[in-house]
Amino acid sequence: MIIDFAQIEATKLNHFYGGEQELSAKIFADDHNRIMLSCLRPGASIGYHQHDSGSEIIYILAGNATIVEDDSTQIITAGQGHYCPKGHSHSLINTGDMDLVFFAVVTQQ
Repeated sequence: MIIDFAQIEATKLNHFYGGEQELSAKIFADDHNRIMLSCLRPGASIGYHQHDSGSEIIYILAGNATIVEDDSTQIITAGQGHYCPKGHSHSLINTGDMDLVFFAVVTQQ
């Protein structure tokens, strides 16, 4: 299956999971997965949340950010990925000075 993100309209999600500002995401979803091409502007964030029913994989395409996962904080940059397993919590914060563009896959397990 080909997913053409150029043909998917962006959804604006304000204060996603209690985060700051707005998440812009082109979302493909079915009964088992959400596949998203997303953008956070500088200073925007996805709030800290737990993955109870599945895991999430994030791959950074452009920019850099801070990942808060469970009890740790790490910097992530373009070309790096982040994995949040089922049962764990995380947050993504654009701490850079350019848009953070990333690809995310959320699975239901």
